[in-house]
Amino acid sequence: MKKDIIFHPVEGVKVAIVRKINELNEAEWNVIVLNKNNQPITGVFVTSKGYGNTESGENAGIKTSTLRHFFPEIKAQDHVVVEPIMPEVFHLNNEFWISYFLGNQIYDKKFIFVPDSIVEDNIIEIEPLGLEGVLHD
Repeated sequence: MKKDIIFHPVEGVKVAIVRKINELNEAEWNVIVLNKNNQPITGVFVTSKGYGNTESGENAGIKTSTLRHFFPEIKAQDHVVVEPIMPEVFHLNNEFWISYFLGNQIYDKKFIFVPDSIVEDNIIEIEPLGLEGVLHD
């Protein structure tokens, strides 16, 4: 049962939305998961979705499709590209729910990029990738 599972705080796993300029001099955006731990994480399951209200403030709101990704392993001090993301959804809450194992312990965390947090003022250099983006930890 879920009440019997001990969930420790997530440390060393981060989500970033990164920008890369392609050969056409256009920005391509991707969601990445970074493993900053000194050992691999395994059984990595990522669920992503976007949601928010319409511009008119209607209660119906806006929802994107829910996407699910599985990665058998993310090596220590490494990262994986989860999915591309389009700037047209940056005005929504962009949620990435990640579950994984570190050794025999399961970890679980929701990373939410709030509306309009993916803006030029929040972009930083993400080491050691050499990419620019918004980092959530």
